[in-house]
Amino acid sequence: MPCKAALASPGVSACVDLSALKTWLLQDGKVIYGPVKQLPGKKGHATPTGVFHVSAKVKNYHSKAFDAPMPNSVFFLPGIAFHTGSLSVYSHGCIHLSAAASQKYFTTLQSGDVVQVVA
Repeated sequence: MPCKAALASPGVSACVDLSALKTWLLQDGKVIYGPVKQLPGKKGHATPTGVFHVSAKVKNYHSKAFDAPMPNSVFFLPGIAFHTGSLSVYSHGCIHLSAAASQKYFTTLQSGDVVQVVA
C-alpha cells in the first residue's frame, strides 16, 4: 500500500498508486476494498498527484468533451474522476475502473472525502 500517509491519516478515503496501476478504499486508516486495477491518464494527459477532495458524484455522467459515457463518476478535480472505463486504454486524466469497482467507489465515497494520488 503506497499511500503511507493514508494509513496514518484516518481522513483519507481513497488511495491511487499511478505506477502500480492500483487503487484502494480506506476507512479509519484501514483498507476496506482493494487493491483493484485502475488505468490513469496517458502521456500528455497525466492524472495529477496530490491530495484532493471528492467534489461531485454523477451516476450516469456523459462527457461532452469526449462524447463518452462515464458511469459512476466520482469527481475529485474539475474534469478528473473515478469512473467505469477501459482497463486496456489509458484515460485523459481520469481513473478508469471496472464496472464493479466503479460501483463500489460510487457508493462508498462521499462529497468531501479525501483522495490521495501518488506516483
